[in-house]
Amino acid sequence: MAKGHHRSAISGRYISSAAAARHPRTSVTESGSGANRSSGTHHRSAITGHFISSAAAARHPSTSVTEQG
Repeated sequence: MAKGHHRSAISGRYISSAAAARHPRTSVTESGSGANRSSGTHHRSAITGHFISSAAAARHPSTSVTEQG
């Protein structure tokens, strides 16, 4: 698993590296660097890591993460 903090896409809580390895489709690894931040709300798929639309995030709430910039 990548270096950083791991967060569950389902609960939004931080999880251990072992839990992130057990559940790779529903966990997101955050890098922790604040250098590349933007303003606004963005949605990201926990499965692919790509940004998704608000409609897609609403259809798949257990596998998407909302990021506040």
